[in-house]
Amino acid sequence: MTTNINAAVPDNHFFGDVCKFFDHAATFTKHDAGLLDQIKSCNSVYRFRFPIRKGNGFEVIDAWRVEHSHHQSPTKGGIRYSEMVNEDEVMALAALMTYKCAIVNVPFGGAKGGIRINPKNYTVGELENITRRYTVELIKKNFIGPSIDVPAPDYGSGEREMSWIADTYATMNPGQLDAMGAVTGKPIALQGIAGRREATGRGVAIAIRECVSVGEDMLKLGLTAGISGKKVIVQGLGNVGYHSAKFLTEFGALIVGLCEFEGAIYNADGLDIEAVFQHRKATGSILGYPGAIEFKNSMEGLEQPCDILVPAALENQITIENITRIQAKIIAEGANGPTTPEAEAVFYQNGGLIIPDMYANAGGVTVSYFEWLKNLSHVAFGRMNRRFEENSNLNLVNMVEGITGVALNSAQRSSIIKGASELELVNSGLEDTMIRSYHEIRETFINTQGIDTLRTAAFVGAINKIAVSYQNLGVWP
Repeated sequence: MTTNINAAVPDNHFFGDVCKFFDHAATFTKHDAGLLDQIKSCNSVYRFRFPIRKGNGFEVIDAWRVEHSHHQSPTKGGIRYSEMVNEDEVMALAALMTYKCAIVNVPFGGAKGGIRINPKNYTVGELENITRRYTVELIKKNFIGPSIDVPAPDYGSGEREMSWIADTYATMNPGQLDAMGAVTGKPIALQGIAGRREATGRGVAIAIRECVSVGEDMLKLGLTAGISGKKVIVQGLGNVGYHSAKFLTEFGALIVGLCEFEGAIYNADGLDIEAVFQHRKATGSILGYPGAIEFKNSMEGLEQPCDILVPAALENQITIENITRIQAKIIAEGANGPTTPEAEAVFYQNGGLIIPDMYANAGGVTVSYFEWLKNLSHVAFGRMNRRFEENSNLNLVNMVEGITGVALNSAQRSSIIKGASELELVNSGLEDTMIRSYHEIRETFINTQGIDTLRTAAFVGAINKIAVSYQNLGVWP
């Protein structure tokens, strides 16, 4: 069934929050009101229900797919598996995907999917049936395809589910050459791409590193420039939170706090992220980790002393109720919509800085774009040129050694001669995207009079890019 996409959404809902941010940013643009309304609205909302066999009976599953904007094709967005999924949330996440893609200059419209289940309550076979049936429903309504709408993993889903979607789509579309491009986040064996699993977390870490590298901005916050030694609290030890913490540690930051649904732990001298991860794997909880202060209420973990807070779990975690107890100077949004508009306003008034979700967690869609390009070109990155680069570099090294008479050792030769692998090329492309995009947002923030937050600056940039796309399509004069 389809729903009324023009129905009013209460202001206290997630999509309402996204629209509040949009409306505020729109005041800094000069676009026609009708065009702004088109950019803001969800173009297509598909809600459907389907039965699955569970045990000796049946269960009816609620599911959604929302295509927010068709200013670029295909649309792109993950599929969330959660018993908390609802239409408002999927609409909000689809809208954020539209703006996110525009911010990092990825040529997709925004979309999102949701299946209202708790994956822990189903066997692997039942999850496969749900995923395949969901895919079939999308195929029937033309809501999936390499040039139409390309899903990806999200909260509660991963490579396994994407492989089921890819297989179902290919089976239902025999002979379609680009069938594997209908979904990203696939296992590498099914034409996925190296680096996709950790891409969102890596992108968050790069975003933070780039933000704190700007000395004049850090001076305003009372912080020194550079990531080294910065104290970080991360909420969520899932894919995004774990990899954010891992790469921040590699960059030189100190992880002092970790928060999960069962509680939180804190150690001002730092936590070993790998040791905590293994502890939770063995015991089922981060609580009980040696040498850490424990909090049974995980929200208390967000309020401990730190320089940077990374909410990487779910939306609406930082609200007007707890924002004044947050001690961080920087909030880097690894999750989608973790900070409410009211909380953000207070945080900035108190001298803080927020790296917005639309930019901070865009690493996943950026590398999904690379995977989609790989699927359409049918060749892995680096396959055509890696050996050529190595031979060229080898000839150059031999020539330099011959001229100078200085011989390099084997390690030096290997590091210079080596051609780039697919993973190295993906990480290079991701890093370049995150760095360029941050400074583009910051430039808008600095140079546009009246803009008060990085989020507003990011929205302004996204709105302007999407408006140009509509004008180029001839939809708006």
